[in-house]
Amino acid sequence: MPKVMIAPAQLRSLQGDFYTVLAKAGFDFAYPKVAVQMQEPELLAQLHGISASLAGSEPYTRKVFERFPQLKVVARVGVGYDAVDVQAATDHGCVITIAPGTNQDSVSEHCFMLILALSRNLLKQHEPIRDGKWPRAANLPVRGKTLGLVGLGRIGKSMTKRGQAFGMKVIAYEPFPDASFVESHGVKLLPLDDLLREADYVSLHLPAMAGTMKLINADRLKLMKPTAFLINTARGAVVDEIALYEALRDKKIAGAGLDVFEEEPPLSTNPILKLDNVVMTAHTAGVDTQSRDDMARKAAECIAAISRGEWPADCIVNPEVKSKFKWTA
Repeated sequence: MPKVMIAPAQLRSLQGDFYTVLAKAGFDFAYPKVAVQMQEPELLAQLHGISASLAGSEPYTRKVFERFPQLKVVARVGVGYDAVDVQAATDHGCVITIAPGTNQDSVSEHCFMLILALSRNLLKQHEPIRDGKWPRAANLPVRGKTLGLVGLGRIGKSMTKRGQAFGMKVIAYEPFPDASFVESHGVKLLPLDDLLREADYVSLHLPAMAGTMKLINADRLKLMKPTAFLINTARGAVVDEIALYEALRDKKIAGAGLDVFEEEPPLSTNPILKLDNVVMTAHTAGVDTQSRDDMARKAAECIAAISRGEWPADCIVNPEVKSKFKWTA
């Protein structure tokens, strides 16, 4: 019986749709013996005899694929795959899949939670009240403000609808726009630098890849209004964190809402953690209870399909592996 590892910690105590899908497909289950986010050493200790992984954010490196050639599918419970060495997976005949269309609404809801927390000074009211104070001051509106979306894929589209529901003007930077969506929703497309100059809230929705590393750097932060906010629920690597700290410290921008960091969890010495114009969450934007279940089910369906000889092309990151792929369990 082939064995699947259930890597995400939040799934270990659940037997939802993902479990049913994999059980019906004839899989036996394995759970990591560690209760924390696995790094390479922990992952290497868990993959003996594993044919497929229902994967979280643990790093699937070349060393992993070299040591465990029986690993045939890594199915990400999510839509990002920057923790996977895709070329190494392809070289060793392992299929990498993602779960598209499952978490964009969770991310966009989370983004607006960060936007509203910043505009309404949530923490600057909450914490003093706990100390017996009663801070009352006028806060900022979002209605009538400009929402700048860096990326107009599934999440960007979900953000567009919510932004417009709040009465915001939506502008976007997107190299490969969906023309029909842009026209039907009245989104104004701009070059990135122009978007940064115009937006009151800049929200990042793009993958971490060679062309996006530190895309938001010191020079680009200087383009933003001193009253503008940066929201990052994408990946920490797309922002130059040192430059962001300096811009926030010196009030070159008004604040930031961060769900992701260059290093996760961030070190206690990270100076951003000490700033009072930042709202932070623990890389949870894409995971509410509904999206968690939808992502896990989709990932499980990919594993089950591939084990039956099917090819879920819309989910496969490395289609070039097909010529050398062979399911062995």
